[in-house]
Amino acid sequence: MTTIAVIFGASGGIGSAAKARLESDSGYDRVIALHRKSSPPLDLLDERKIRTCAEEVRQAEGEVRLLFDATGALTLGTARPEKSLRELDPEVLARSFAINAIGPALLMKHFLPLLPREGRSVFATLSARVGSIGDNRLGGWYGYRASKAALNQLVRTASIELARKNPEAICVALHPGTVRTSLTENFAKTGLDVQEPAVAAERLVDFVASLTPAQSGGFFDQLGRPIPW
Repeated sequence: MTTIAVIFGASGGIGSAAKARLESDSGYDRVIALHRKSSPPLDLLDERKIRTCAEEVRQAEGEVRLLFDATGALTLGTARPEKSLRELDPEVLARSFAINAIGPALLMKHFLPLLPREGRSVFATLSARVGSIGDNRLGGWYGYRASKAALNQLVRTASIELARKNPEAICVALHPGTVRTSLTENFAKTGLDVQEPAVAAERLVDFVASLTPAQSGGFFDQLGRPIPW
């Protein structure tokens, strides 16, 4: 049986690198790349388009064994991550949640049912260490932190439902580390391990390949180390 990997956000820095990694050496027979300019286009803010993409994948010949979500946004237009409460803007907060939490939740709604009822399969979405409530020591970045924390809860909850349908299925949130992209270049601090997208993608894909059902519902960094909620 042909095995299929689907990658969301395949035109971004990490997404395009993960796509290349999956196509080069991952064990999947076919990689389907979805993004804003794919055919059909993927738009996290439009559930109708998400549903259309899912129907397209449903009609593909083979079994979907990997769903890799590389979507997400740190900066939104001219809005920068908040440094204090006085900078909170309800519209920016709502958009951050729409892209970083609600969008991935809708991906799970429409794509998790495509996973086989038997055998190992994985849904992995990119979260962020700053979404960890227990690890928050610096404050700030309200919208991004809160939306990623919400994503982590959505993943945890979906993993429980998924396990009832297929005990071998895996649903996890992953922190990719600091990756050298246009979105992070202004936020990388001295001393951080800033990775090239290809390195981050290789680490993530390799870790995803090693995941077991016992790790479903977890939150891990790119090296496979658990991150506190």
